[in-house]
Amino acid sequence: MKKLYMNVSLCLVMGMVATGFAQTVAKDTHDEIQQTTKAATIFREIMSAPDKAIPRGILDDADCIAVFPQVIKAAFGVGGRGGRGVVVCRGADGWSAPAFLNMGGASFGLQIGAEATDYVMVFMTPESARSLLSSKVKLGGDVSAAAGPIGREAGAATDLKLNAQILTYSRSKGLFAGASIEGAVIETADGDMRDMYGEGASSRAVLFGGAPAPQELTAFSKTIESFAPVKK
Repeated sequence: MKKLYMNVSLCLVMGMVATGFAQTVAKDTHDEIQQTTKAATIFREIMSAPDKAIPRGILDDADCIAVFPQVIKAAFGVGGRGGRGVVVCRGADGWSAPAFLNMGGASFGLQIGAEATDYVMVFMTPESARSLLSSKVKLGGDVSAAAGPIGREAGAATDLKLNAQILTYSRSKGLFAGASIEGAVIETADGDMRDMYGEGASSRAVLFGGAPAPQELTAFSKTIESFAPVKK
């Protein structure tokens, strides 16, 4: 009887551990799915704003597009920013599966306060796209970045595309505009990549190797495709 009781107890414990693990995995993947859905919604809202969207000519020439929802900028003397985002890159057959990124960076000087800002980054050159394969990329250091034009400012796009590898935008308190975010650091979010694509998943395989996206992650790629179709 004692042995039977121990066996039953062991089974119950193992079942609880397995259930807890499954719930953790489900929670982790739900977080990444939510990130891609949120990024898709933000991009759709930005592109739907009359005369304030990213010019289609910019998107047509883009190699990769990244969206960072609700990056927190906070400062009490020393400022900083932190947030997570997703990126897709253009291929011959369409936009890639999304890869996950982190954004960080610091600034100095007398400052105080905090706010949440949405960022969009448009990678305009193959070199800037390949920078996503690096462990860390500093805007304005490793790659050149400039505030991108919006809406009727499309006439400035040609010069900007010649002088900047990445065009950057921000939306804060409902206002969307080109934004200079030099000094920001972006890097691959290894934990998020592992949760969705498995152990050893790489940005190279996802963005440039044709790795398929899990069905739950396709919202962002489809949204980008709807505004910047790949010519086949």
